[in-house]
Amino acid sequence: MVSCPICAKSVREININAHIDSNCQKFIDEPFSSQGDSASSQKSTPVASFFQPSSARKASTAQPPAPSTPSHSNGVKGALSTPLQDDLKRKRPEAGPIETEIDAVPKRPKANAIQRAAPLAERMRPKNLDEVCGQDLVGPNGLLRSLIEQDRVPSMILWGGAGTGKTTIARVVAAMVGSRFVEINSTTSGVAECKKIFAESRSELNLTGRKTILFCDEIHRFSKSQQDVLLGPVESGVVTLIAATTENPSFKVQNALLSRCRTFTLEKLTEDDITSILKRALATEGPSYSPSELVDDELIHYLATFSDGDARTALNLLELAMGLSTRDGMTTDTLKKSLTKTLVYDRAGDQHYDTISAFHKSIRGSDPDAALYYLGRMIQSGEDPLYIARRLIVVASEDIGLADNSMLTLAISAHSAVEKVGLPEARINLAHATVAMSLAKKSTKAYRGLNNTYAALAEPGIASLPIPLHLRNAPTRLMKELGYGKEYKYNPNYKDGKVAQEYLPEQLRGQIFLEDDDLGQMEDPDLAR
Repeated sequence: MVSCPICAKSVREININAHIDSNCQKFIDEPFSSQGDSASSQKSTPVASFFQPSSARKASTAQPPAPSTPSHSNGVKGALSTPLQDDLKRKRPEAGPIETEIDAVPKRPKANAIQRAAPLAERMRPKNLDEVCGQDLVGPNGLLRSLIEQDRVPSMILWGGAGTGKTTIARVVAAMVGSRFVEINSTTSGVAECKKIFAESRSELNLTGRKTILFCDEIHRFSKSQQDVLLGPVESGVVTLIAATTENPSFKVQNALLSRCRTFTLEKLTEDDITSILKRALATEGPSYSPSELVDDELIHYLATFSDGDARTALNLLELAMGLSTRDGMTTDTLKKSLTKTLVYDRAGDQHYDTISAFHKSIRGSDPDAALYYLGRMIQSGEDPLYIARRLIVVASEDIGLADNSMLTLAISAHSAVEKVGLPEARINLAHATVAMSLAKKSTKAYRGLNNTYAALAEPGIASLPIPLHLRNAPTRLMKELGYGKEYKYNPNYKDGKVAQEYLPEQLRGQIFLEDDDLGQMEDPDLAR
């Protein structure tokens, strides 16, 4: 049995939809009525007194119910008022949809204690798409905005850096389409919790027709099982998934889930965008903080540059600056030095791989200035110095190779020095090896030769060619009788070690893998400009 959300009468679960379609007149369960009286089973019965308001219970004991009562706004004639109906009347007018907290976007309601305790970045979160700054995707002509306004919101993955507006856009989307909004994260929402949310979403959709938007923040941190449980509900439309990630979805999100979602890339905010956000926050929140004259346009520009495209960081720094600016003796220079910021670098994310890649390619391109820049950026951001040293060992053989064999020894020595000395002094050893390798001559002959070999081995049958008999080892008598090692010419016994002898399998005779040139022969047309 379930209780009807409109008339509060007991109905069998299988008949709930048909009961509501009949204006709550049919399919009412009456356990005390006789089974033969079919007419009486179709009549509406008063709700049990336990579920009625106290005033209704008193009235029912004083006099019998009237034979007919005025019809209510839900179309049910003779149904008594219940607490649920009273609540629905308070939430919606006579003709109109149910209004909930997320159906309409208030301009800026009076803040309560919890809202006042929230950081400035949370208080200044945009409430509609017009307030979202720096994202053409939801701009006046943006693709995502067009889908939202047509109420055709697809399941999507929002990929962008920290503070670019991923969570904000998800919440605004839910508000604009009037959907139920549920937010989960990888640390507190396991598979069981997700299944419970899906069951509630299915019931909500069946009873009220209201969709559910499920927001998964940092979806790249969700485990495989957590991502798997999303597949069915997303594909069936039980929930509309909006996932946010700062990492490349093609690496961090399963292909099955990616194929069910559209991926939208959010752009990094510019300094002008951050400046606009900070000025709006200062105009809104500034009077309550009573900032001094130190919080001026110069400081706003400084914070916009300092935040590196992260609106959340910029707003947090502004809040800190407004608090510090009122101290006695505070100057602009002191205020700037008091503001700290963690460098934008994730040792386990895209920044980690992108920066080490730029470091490697700068050495390959013989640009010591760029190589030192990326080296300093990694060290200051807390990168493992041994990781950098190991990459230098790779560079020594991959890019310098035969042009200067001493660079491999230098790279290994640098790795040993980092192990023995440690930071901060080891930064000097890394800089030494980095500059030396950047200025050294380059040769990829050995590296390309190995790649040519791999290409040949990829051909059918090449990897299983028989080894020539004269090159085979013959540790046993049987092997010697079979001709293993026979007619092999031991090079050290001959002048200059030169002999007429084949080493490749017969099918590869004459094949050249090691090229003569240290580098390629292509010419860059941009050099002539």
